[in-house]
Amino acid sequence: MIDLWKGSANTWDCDEMGHMNVRIYLEKAFEGLGTLAAHCHMSHVYQTGSPSTLIPLEQHIRFMREVHPGRPLRMRGCVLEVDETRVTVYQELLHSDGTPAAAFRTKLIHASADDMRPFPWSDRTHKALTELIEEPPAATAPRGIDLKVEPLPNEEVTLGFAESQGVELIGQGMVDANDCDVFGRMKPHCFIGRVSDSVPNLLYDWRERVASAVEGSHMGAAVLENRIIYRGWPKAGALFQIRTALSRAEEKVHALTHWMLDPVTGRPWMTCEAVAVTFDQITRKAMATPPALIDELAEIAPGDLTL
Repeated sequence: MIDLWKGSANTWDCDEMGHMNVRIYLEKAFEGLGTLAAHCHMSHVYQTGSPSTLIPLEQHIRFMREVHPGRPLRMRGCVLEVDETRVTVYQELLHSDGTPAAAFRTKLIHASADDMRPFPWSDRTHKALTELIEEPPAATAPRGIDLKVEPLPNEEVTLGFAESQGVELIGQGMVDANDCDVFGRMKPHCFIGRVSDSVPNLLYDWRERVASAVEGSHMGAAVLENRIIYRGWPKAGALFQIRTALSRAEEKVHALTHWMLDPVTGRPWMTCEAVAVTFDQITRKAMATPPALIDELAEIAPGDLTL
């Protein structure tokens, strides 16, 4: 693997749970992708005026060990597969002792920067990408999300369907210019960041009840895995809604499916599935959910959404 990024977690990168927020993991991952692109003769792809860019289609993140403020971090990566216009990149974010904090598998397409039309790599870029192909470590493989499950086609992901299912609206807002890249499109880490901001509207009170079942605990939450399907690219001023339904609930983990939708057209911006836990902020360990509260979760997050 090659080195892609090196830095640390700042205090302002961390949230109320005391660990680095999910949006920052993705922010650093995309910085690392810029380094990989430059290694493969594409240093221009994220710059103003570039004729081409790399557009993420899908991303899987597995979070393995919390990142706390001030901790040193580094990232390395390789290529998993490449064809005429697409590449799948593996990245791992590591603590200073080499312990993985998170692993990313990102599918990207090489496309024109203005109209996002796919076109082939240059011969030397294709050669450089091919030379980076390696097998990723087994220890960081996807665990709670099956990547073989095919996502829904865009035309089946609509606001009308979510509303017909009675799916909860947990967040809404407008894309800010500061959330957009040099091409005017919303930055990838901002999609999941908006979901992160919205989930407390759904689960905060429920998680407090889970924590109250354990004397002396302090409620917290953490995502273990996330699979993101990028479906549209809103620009500054575009509106969004986030609709969320329960995928599954078990004693220690629960999974939610989030749809980020354009409330004006009803079309999708993004869908994702997240596997999460309620955990004790004191012990930093996952908490078991009482059976009655597992049943209650299905009532809090109704509907049948799939990725």
